Amino acid sequence: MAAFDLEEQEQIATLKAWWEKWGTLVTIVAVALALAVLGWRGWEWYKHKQASEASVIFATLVQAVEAKDAQKIREASGVISERYGATAYADMSALLAAQAQAAAGDRASAKTKLEWAATKGNDPLTRDLARLRLAAVLMDDKAYDAAVKQLEAKPAKPFAARYADLRGDALVAQGKPAEALIAYKEALALVSAENEQGPQAMKSVLELKVDALGGGK
Repeated sequence: MAAFDLEEQEQIATLKAWWEKWGTLVTIVAVALALAVLGWRGWEWYKHKQASEASVIFATLVQAVEAKDAQKIREASGVISERYGATAYADMSALLAAQAQAAAGDRASAKTKLEWAATKGNDPLTRDLARLRLAAVLMDDKAYDAAVKQLEAKPAKPFAARYADLRGDALVAQGKPAEALIAYKEALALVSAENEQGPQAMKSVLELKVDALGGGK
């Protein structure tokens, strides 16, 4: 029994020595982990709350678009981008509002929304689509230099052909047929590479554009 007590006392002494050396560090790590867990849970709750609130305002935006209510479109989309910019609803609302505003002839408001989506959109594909649509609006305003600048960005594969095609249109409008031909051929190659036949409608249009610039075989 005495031997057992002595062994136990030695273990306790070893544990005390270890705790004196490492106890503070262990406590700090434990507290940090606890705070990290609480912080993560708090952030998840906050994101869910933001998304829930944004969804309600997005529904209002959809109704405003259907009713063609320009003021409510501006107000609802503005609230979402300002207060809920980190949510997916911000991306969708910017694109939806811009589409409605451009259709209504309010290109200034449409450009503002598309510029936001192109630079602050949460999803890379949203940013790519926003730049493409922004370039189209800029071309309607005959701001060809600005349109080309938007289309110089390298988009994700699904948008690559459309970027090159629209860049060709902008270059034609600028009176740069040689550069436009290069862009059209790039778009045609991308479309043809998508599958064996490529999207026939776009492919046919691109072939006509290439031929019109003397680039046909």
